[in-house]
Amino acid sequence: MRKYTVGIDFGTLSGRAVLVDVKNGEECGSVVMDYPHAVIDSVLPSSGEVLPVNWALEDPRDYIAVLEYLIPALCREADIVPEQIVGVGIDFTCCTVLPIKKDGTPLVCLPEFENNKHAYVKLWKHHASQKWADRMNEIAAERGETFPNYFGGKISSEWLFPKLLQTAHEAPEVIEAADYYIEAGDWLNFLLTGEQKRGYLFAAYKAEYLPDVGYPSDEYLAAVDPELPALAKRLLDAPVIGMGELVGRVTKEASARFGLAEGTAVAAGIPDAHVAAPAVGLTAPGDIYGIFGTSNCYFTMADEFRDVKGICGYVPDGVMPGYFGIEAGLCAVGDHFAWVVENLATPADHAEAEKLGIPVIQLLVRRAAEKRPGETGLIALDWWNGNRNILVDGDLTGLLIGMTLRTDTADILRALIEATAFATKVIIDRMGECGIKITSLIAAGGIARKDAFTMQVYSDVLGIPINVIASKQAPALGSAIYAAVAAGEYKNIFAASDAMKSPIYSSYTPNKENEKVYSALYREYLTLHDYFGRGGNNVMKRLLKIKQGEI
Repeated sequence: MRKYTVGIDFGTLSGRAVLVDVKNGEECGSVVMDYPHAVIDSVLPSSGEVLPVNWALEDPRDYIAVLEYLIPALCREADIVPEQIVGVGIDFTCCTVLPIKKDGTPLVCLPEFENNKHAYVKLWKHHASQKWADRMNEIAAERGETFPNYFGGKISSEWLFPKLLQTAHEAPEVIEAADYYIEAGDWLNFLLTGEQKRGYLFAAYKAEYLPDVGYPSDEYLAAVDPELPALAKRLLDAPVIGMGELVGRVTKEASARFGLAEGTAVAAGIPDAHVAAPAVGLTAPGDIYGIFGTSNCYFTMADEFRDVKGICGYVPDGVMPGYFGIEAGLCAVGDHFAWVVENLATPADHAEAEKLGIPVIQLLVRRAAEKRPGETGLIALDWWNGNRNILVDGDLTGLLIGMTLRTDTADILRALIEATAFATKVIIDRMGECGIKITSLIAAGGIARKDAFTMQVYSDVLGIPINVIASKQAPALGSAIYAAVAAGEYKNIFAASDAMKSPIYSSYTPNKENEKVYSALYREYLTLHDYFGRGGNNVMKRLLKIKQGEI
């Protein structure tokens, strides 16, 4: 009887599961379910309350509904019984956190909190906690703290402590009622096993946890807020376990609820982009891999610590064991390509796309690809959802310059695509300045597989080859590989990756003529990047204050 593991990838808008043969990594089934409430960023569904600027929430009941659907659907599709599944691994967007009770009940599920926006899940791209990130960074600088050096020198509004602080100050009743403040991926593992254990990569990259040190010191936390040490001790009190380690086994209750066999091994939770390393075959320094989707996340490795300012993290045993794992990324990629379609595509565009039987975004990409580099006359700053790296500032906003009466929708889309490539080059160049040489990029995700034009732009801008892997679900495949280790099918993650990683689907190499033009455009991008992002002109932040009614 064949043995399988299941990798479950909880993304921004949906959950998806793959069934993987533990012997060779063959993906034998795949199912997807969208979250019923999607991203809650304008109106609270339970009350109709209009949400403030920079809020991004989700309903945890959506995740439960997805988990209840995925395993039975996967077994039906592949015509297997649950007993053939020896392990399951969950990855999740992060930092995506929620307050829960001791038994795992989310506070938002309780009548007294159903209309409290702070009881909902705060999604990774919730940036309304920026002022608390700013305070944490100010106090760290004043005290000469060294722990931020492992996290690019700056704490982001996307991370756990700023979100916890915002909740504690704006809704103290939520924090008082909560027993735990937990990453959504760790919470689902808690529901499956009855064991609350925190995945190391969640804790390290998003809550500044370091091996043999733990979370930031009580002295530092108290300087930020006198109540914070006690809150951290109470709300984060759980063992932290590493990649591929066993959280526990599926309980009888969870078996009946979610369709897994009782006793199935459950692997430690991992962030949804970090988890793809074994799926893409990143097992040594030199390459960088990227997950191209709603946002872009990038990961590479190094043999020794280097202080790379402005990245998300430089974590020991991060990404793969035995190496320093380096994370960086962009806050908006597919998100703001979709913004073009939703807000700028004309009725004629929609009609033509319908006639051709293709999505509007595909039509616009085709038109954008017909133009030569520089032909649009546009440069964009890609900060439609803030800047994750290298500036680490959720209050920065987008910019488009060079428009004329001849500018069309395809021009704008092309400029945004190029801007995300330029932003990626900023990150890779910063790594290079610190002695981390990147020679090639391994790409995964929907954009990487579906959009050859965008991948070619990236190769031209970065000046390096790009290999796109075949798997359509790289994070879920990575979770399945880790599940195989947790289930005891492989002695370590390197052996599992060697046997189960995805093959290459397509490749791109730089066009030297295009590379020359993009070098000139990149210099203009950097001028704008530094002027608007480093204090030369804080108009974006002044506009935000006016928007929020603070002036």
